[in-house]
Amino acid sequence: MSSSDSFAGIHTFVTTAKCASFTEAADRLDISKSAVGKAIARLEQRLGVMLFHRTTRKLSLTADGEAYLAACSGALDEIRDVENCLTSKAHEPSGQLRVDMPVALGRKLILPITLEIGQRYPGLTFTLTFNDHLIDPVEEGVDLVIRFGDPGDHQGLIARPLTRQRLIICAAPAYLLARGTPNALEEIDQHACIVTYRRGQPLGWRVMKDGQATRIVPPATHQIGDGAAMIDVALAGLGLCQMPLCVVQEHLQAGSLVSVMDTFEPEPVTVYALWPKTAHLRPKVRCLIDTLLEMGESGKLG
Repeated sequence: MSSSDSFAGIHTFVTTAKCASFTEAADRLDISKSAVGKAIARLEQRLGVMLFHRTTRKLSLTADGEAYLAACSGALDEIRDVENCLTSKAHEPSGQLRVDMPVALGRKLILPITLEIGQRYPGLTFTLTFNDHLIDPVEEGVDLVIRFGDPGDHQGLIARPLTRQRLIICAAPAYLLARGTPNALEEIDQHACIVTYRRGQPLGWRVMKDGQATRIVPPATHQIGDGAAMIDVALAGLGLCQMPLCVVQEHLQAGSLVSVMDTFEPEPVTVYALWPKTAHLRPKVRCLIDTLLEMGESGKLG
């Protein structure tokens, strides 16, 4: 059986089910009542089930018919949405774009790109949230999530790498003057450290030790759940912190932060874009994803 034969009669069935009448369905489809009846009969024969209860007074769906209608209606609605998105008018990104991103990295890397897209497409409106923990975009009603580090296996989500970021251990000059500059991993235990606080516990640091990537657990002197606040704490001279290069680069260039332990720097960590799996992406979401991927591939992101 060809694929076209497999879908024959579906539109007629859906129309008839919604009209609950062969006569009214024939009028809507601009075909004869007999053609409607024959199309439904062929569909029932192919499926091997009865889709309608037929009486002289009433036409109603069987239990199998109800289930088939739900599936067919959803599929036809999806096709209609795709067709709408493919029209020239729908290519223009518009509507509310909801993006969730890490605090420091999001403001530094993603926010400027999002705002530039907003300037190009005045029909776009934004709902931007900043979190340093992974959220469920479906549950939270978010179109796109940006996350730093391996997102893991999240069922129902598509994850695409955007760029890679170096991880830098750094501190303010005043702190290093008062406490000294660590040169070995063992020396970190003697220092005040500013660590990420997530899901009720402090997180370790990624480092390279003896040529192998590993995690260490520095003293959790200051436990901060906000990336931008972590930088502020470091700038205040309260300890060492490990951050993506892009969010501390201007402070390193200005001399307000100094990188340390460079020989133990780990492999760069990937920044990902995640979004719910759908049959198609709306233009507003596709526009931002395509821009981020293009900039990532060209090296302009990060």
